[in-house]
Amino acid sequence: MVMAMATSKAEGARAFFVFGDSLVDNGNNNYLATTARADAPPYGIDYPTRRPTGRFSNGYNIPDFISQELGSESTLPYLSPELTGRRLLIGANFASAGIGILNDTGIQFVNIIRIYRQLEYFEEYQRRVSALIGAARTKQLVNRALVLITLGGNDFVNNYYLVPYSVRSRQFALPDYVRYLISEYKKILLRLHDIGARAVLVTGTGPLGCVPAELAQRGRNGQCSVELQRAASLFNPQLVQMLGQLNRELGSQVFTGVNTQQMHLDFVNNPQAFGFVTSKVACCGQGPYNGIGLCTIASNLCPNRDEYAFWDAFHPSEKANKLIVQQIMSGTNEYMNPMNLSTILAMDSPN
Repeated sequence: MVMAMATSKAEGARAFFVFGDSLVDNGNNNYLATTARADAPPYGIDYPTRRPTGRFSNGYNIPDFISQELGSESTLPYLSPELTGRRLLIGANFASAGIGILNDTGIQFVNIIRIYRQLEYFEEYQRRVSALIGAARTKQLVNRALVLITLGGNDFVNNYYLVPYSVRSRQFALPDYVRYLISEYKKILLRLHDIGARAVLVTGTGPLGCVPAELAQRGRNGQCSVELQRAASLFNPQLVQMLGQLNRELGSQVFTGVNTQQMHLDFVNNPQAFGFVTSKVACCGQGPYNGIGLCTIASNLCPNRDEYAFWDAFHPSEKANKLIVQQIMSGTNEYMNPMNLSTILAMDSPN
C-alpha cells in the first residue's frame, strides 16, 4: 500500500533538485564541520518555526518559493536524516554554502560539499529511489524534475577577490578568469545532463559589487564596487551564451538562464518600487551598511525585514527572494532566457 502511494506521488507532482551555494543551501552545512553555517539566531527569525534552519535568510529562500509554485513541500537537505521513504520522491537539496564552480573556491570553509560531490550525491540519491520505486520510474521522476543550480558568486568573492594578489588573480586577468569559469561550468552542466537533468534553471551571479559587504569594504560613498560589478557584467552574458550553445549541442531546451543580476539591480536602482526602504543596508550585521562580519545575535537587527532587500551582508531577504521567484515564474526574456518557469511547467518535460 505504501509502495502504491509512493509511485502515484512520483508520477504526480514534479520533483525538484537544488545544487549550488549559500543562496540556495537549506541546511546541508548544519551537518558539516564548517564555519559556513546559518544555524544560529537571528537566522530564521521569520521562518514559520521562528528558528534557524541553515538557510541564509530571515525566512524562506529561493528554493522554498519555487517549491510553493510547484505545489510541493520544501525539499529537505540531502544530508538530513529525515530524507527517507516518501520524502525522497519530493526531491532533494544538495547545495552547500561557500562552494563555487572551482574546487579551490571557499577553501577557508574546509568541509563543504563541492559541486562534483553534490553531483555524486545526486547519483546516490537515484540509487536510493530506485530501491524504492524501481529504476524505470526513478528515471522518469528525474527526467521530469525541475533542477535549480546557483554557482559563480563565490568564485569571485571567496576566491579571485578574497585577498589582494590572490593565487587566481595572479594566474588570470579578470576576462581570462571569467572565460575559464564558464568553460569549467559547462563541464558541470554537461555532467548534470548526463545523470538525468532535463529542465535546469541556471542563475547568473547577482550584482556582486552592490551587496552590503562590498559597499562596506570596496564601494566609494555608497556606490557599488566597480571591479566586482565588472566581474558580474563579464560573467553573466557569457553564461547565457554558453547555455544557448549547450542547448544547441544537446538539441533540446534543457538549460534556462535566470538573470538574477537584473532582478537584483531593479531593487538596487529603485528599492521603493518594490516596497523596500533600502537596498544598500543589510537588516542584520554591523559596521557601514551592516556589511562587516557575520550576522549574529550581537549584530544590529532591523525590526521589519520586509523593508530591506538584503538580510545580511551577502544574502537577499525573504521578501527579495519571493520577488525573484515571481520573476522566475513570469519574467520576460530580459529576465528568463529562453523562457520563464510558468512556460517550462506548462510544457511536459521531455524524457
